[in-house]
Amino acid sequence: MGKIETPDSATRGILNVSRRTLLKGAGGLALGIFFAPLIRGMDALAASGPLEPNAFVRIDLDGTVTVLAKHLEMGQGSYTGLATLLAEELDADWDQVRVEGAPADAKRYNNLAFGPMQGTGGSTAMANSWEQMRNAGATAKAMLVAAAAQRWSVPASEISVSQGVLSHAGSGRSAGFGELVEAAASLPVPEQVQLKDPKDFKLIGKLDLRRKDSTDKTDGSAIFTQDFKLPGMLVAMVAYPPRFGGVPRSVDSSKAKAVRDVIEVVEFRDLPHGRSGVAVLAKNTWAARQGRDALVIEWDESQAFTLGSEEIFAQYRDSAGKPGLPAASKGDADAALAQAAKTVEADYEFPYLAHAAMEPMNCLVKLSSDRCEIWNGEQFQTVDQAIISGYLGMTPEQVSLTQLYAGGSFGRRASSVSDYLLEAVAITKAARDKGVDAPVKMVWTREDDTRGGYFRPLYLHRVRIGLDQGGKLQAWHNRIVGQSIIAGTSMEPFLVKDGIDHTSVEGISNLSYAVPNLQVELSTPTNIKVPVLWWRSVGHTHTGFVAETMIDEAAVAAGQDPYAFRHALLESHPRHRGALELAAKQAGWDKPLAAGAEGEKRGRGIAVHESFGSFVAQVAEVTVKSDGSYRLDRVVCAVDCGIAINPDVIKAQMEGGIGFALAAARHSAITLKEGRVEQSNFHDFQVLRMNEMPKVEVHIVPSAVNPTGVGEPGVPPLAPALANALFAATGVRLRKLPFPAQIKA
Repeated sequence: MGKIETPDSATRGILNVSRRTLLKGAGGLALGIFFAPLIRGMDALAASGPLEPNAFVRIDLDGTVTVLAKHLEMGQGSYTGLATLLAEELDADWDQVRVEGAPADAKRYNNLAFGPMQGTGGSTAMANSWEQMRNAGATAKAMLVAAAAQRWSVPASEISVSQGVLSHAGSGRSAGFGELVEAAASLPVPEQVQLKDPKDFKLIGKLDLRRKDSTDKTDGSAIFTQDFKLPGMLVAMVAYPPRFGGVPRSVDSSKAKAVRDVIEVVEFRDLPHGRSGVAVLAKNTWAARQGRDALVIEWDESQAFTLGSEEIFAQYRDSAGKPGLPAASKGDADAALAQAAKTVEADYEFPYLAHAAMEPMNCLVKLSSDRCEIWNGEQFQTVDQAIISGYLGMTPEQVSLTQLYAGGSFGRRASSVSDYLLEAVAITKAARDKGVDAPVKMVWTREDDTRGGYFRPLYLHRVRIGLDQGGKLQAWHNRIVGQSIIAGTSMEPFLVKDGIDHTSVEGISNLSYAVPNLQVELSTPTNIKVPVLWWRSVGHTHTGFVAETMIDEAAVAAGQDPYAFRHALLESHPRHRGALELAAKQAGWDKPLAAGAEGEKRGRGIAVHESFGSFVAQVAEVTVKSDGSYRLDRVVCAVDCGIAINPDVIKAQMEGGIGFALAAARHSAITLKEGRVEQSNFHDFQVLRMNEMPKVEVHIVPSAVNPTGVGEPGVPPLAPALANALFAATGVRLRKLPFPAQIKA
């Protein structure tokens, strides 16, 4: 793959070779381990014969332990979590543990939660790796112990391992990992190993365990795609049509080619995802941008999307007046509503949202006649390999993907259509066809990233709930209108059933509150051509808001305390209750909220929601000033995510999720006018400012069940908790996001 012009820490390549070759020539201990899906159980593994190579761990002669991470590190702490699992069972010295991104190979690095697919998403990294990485560490430890026992002629049972050192108390002998790797490498790999009892954990659950990516990201040595260079590399920047669906009618590139260091101008169109564009290739980013700005393009917009946001909402309101496809049905909601003593009806509106990750989209491609090499913050290896190889007429094995750090994603890099990677490949191919044979790095500006589509879909909910004379919730009727994220993608057979995109209704179709009559319907428009994609916590971003504000309205209609009302309806959901109880206790829910200054009103709201197998409750405290402006003062968060692998990472992810959700609640919206995206950068697609971040307290519910995710579940409860707090302060119900800047009582 040629010389890579990066610091030494980034040049250590990962070679997919046989275990025999690894053991023979590596000068260390490299374990080839294949673990079948966990549901098969360890007995099935033992019966499956020889284990195929899958190097999750490498131990070098100097004692360094390298963990091969199959999941992308994009700020969520996956490298630290995976290393913790493996190092715990290995009893490694944490300071000697390092992490590398694993190569693209679904046979060995598949996400066990996704099936035969490699990728990072859905807050599954720790959950699907829980036993797999621990087994990898325990296997390495067993081989080192066997080597020490053989060398010292003592029973293996008498050897202890701690912080990278093996010891035999009876003889006083000890040795570091590095001293034993060659001997261990010659031994057979055990098919079964004993994992630790949780009471013996030394790293899992430790609060002050240092993150594995912190130092590199602090001193600047971390390698992101923007840092990565290859000899002779060109930079590409793309001019996209101002409306989705537009294509170039004519291109005058003369002024662009006159810019110093511009090498070529190429077009791409008719890609599988339907996007077209004109790319300028140059020796550096600045020249590429100047060249792109100098292009004179006439766009053909005869097939372009031309509706604005308000027109879309008008269409959705009309759709909400008609029955949709049934997504959940229990009892007879219409009949129960007709007989209800009290009813509450509401429409909810949610705008398009950009992901706005700190690092805009980018991708480096090196293309030859029989191979395509890609370097980027790679999130969906299997999908990207399949789509790119299909476009190039290659096999997936001919497309290699090297995983670098990613500066955030929030779902954007997990593209179900491989949009920006495919465009980078198309640009590189078009350049080769013109005789420019060079690696190409496609770079987006913030404006490209904001306007580039693949937004969180725009949604509308129409909800009716009914209560009986005693204030008991009797009926819930919920119609949802919004684009499908999944329809038309390779994932449609798995996530769309009977016309229902699961990601559109999750969090409401499986409503946890005890309601005897529930009807959830979905209408999916097919004429809206705005590219959409999952956004941090996906469907829960809107369903969680609807569920937790409507249940608050039900509590008020019933004349009951919002916490007590929820608690009673969650009798059959103890983990919901546990998170709810902890958040309420730590927030002092049973005590009056301290009064504000003169002219200020204060309020407190609560919400609880399950997403991605984790349960999060949040209590928000707000102050509303006399002019209607408000601030979120405090958020108390309780999370039940099973066994807490890295408590500090869990707290950071809850805090980050709260800030992320608060931006969407207060500011963020992508709006269209005549088909054009109106926002371009952080001045008009505003993310949270530092002075707006509230005081956050995170409390982890003690648990003995297997771990679940934390990257996304902190997001859904924040906006409804805030809305409920603002209602408590002002009496105003908020059903459209983002909230207005001023809320008058």
